[in-house]
Amino acid sequence: MKLSSYLQWQNLQHPVLTDNQTELWLRYAPSNNPDISGNKLLKLKYQLKQALQQKYPGLLTFGGAFSNHLVATAAAASENNLKSVGIVRGEDADLNNPTLALCQSYGMQLLRVSRSYYQGRHLPQVLQQLSTEFPGYLHIPEGGTCEAAVRGVSELDMRNTPNGPASLLICAVGSGGTIAGLIRGSEATAVLGIAVVKDQSLPDKIKQFLPADRNWPQWQLRQALHQPRYGRFDQQLWQFCQSFAEQGVQLEPVYTGKALYSVFELIKAGEIPKGSRLSFFHTGGLQGLKGLAYRGLIQTADLK
Repeated sequence: MKLSSYLQWQNLQHPVLTDNQTELWLRYAPSNNPDISGNKLLKLKYQLKQALQQKYPGLLTFGGAFSNHLVATAAAASENNLKSVGIVRGEDADLNNPTLALCQSYGMQLLRVSRSYYQGRHLPQVLQQLSTEFPGYLHIPEGGTCEAAVRGVSELDMRNTPNGPASLLICAVGSGGTIAGLIRGSEATAVLGIAVVKDQSLPDKIKQFLPADRNWPQWQLRQALHQPRYGRFDQQLWQFCQSFAEQGVQLEPVYTGKALYSVFELIKAGEIPKGSRLSFFHTGGLQGLKGLAYRGLIQTADLK
């Protein structure tokens, strides 16, 4: 199956869309390296620029055992001749799983830490310890979300689809950086975020990147409608993701697929008006499919 990671726009076809006279455009952020595609490419743009301009020796960041962000950081560092260090949540994380093995193939040094240590990754004493151990490294937050990341995402034109202006911009929300960037770049177009994590602090995390001295476009955050818990999904959701394979669209059921499923449910419920033109950001993360197969959550044959 040909992946669509390099396409700028793709118009999805589906009976639900036809029945509701709704256009749904997938927006991609292409890259020569699919491991840095999607929102990670945009979120790392200015942090990489800072590291290169100020001659940092490497990048240090944080993530779980199947983190898309760790892979993207490792790949971006390698392409720019920078060293990289990944602080991995869980002392029992398997360094040979597909995600962490890919990180190591890019030269990333991985340090597994306890979950309690990881929870304190923002504490001054922890950051000081890491700075001492890896002097001069640029620290990048978990998920890459920071002011520089939001700025990078804001530069993506999600508003102007090939068929005209979108009436609503949509993305999956994990740490809040991507939706904050879409809001900042959306001008007057409304933005909808589908939260794939259960985090009551998400609205405040998003607002910290939206200064109160500006009138921002209307935006809202909805919880994913099909979410047993983070990182989990059932066969119904996975079949939904696979149903777009004939259109050359590959989805993973943790972020993009779960958010897109919720959008279809909102359309069917009439909460997204008929006649809408939707612009949905495909944030990548397709390397995670191998991790799902590794854990037995999907079949290896489904990756072909």
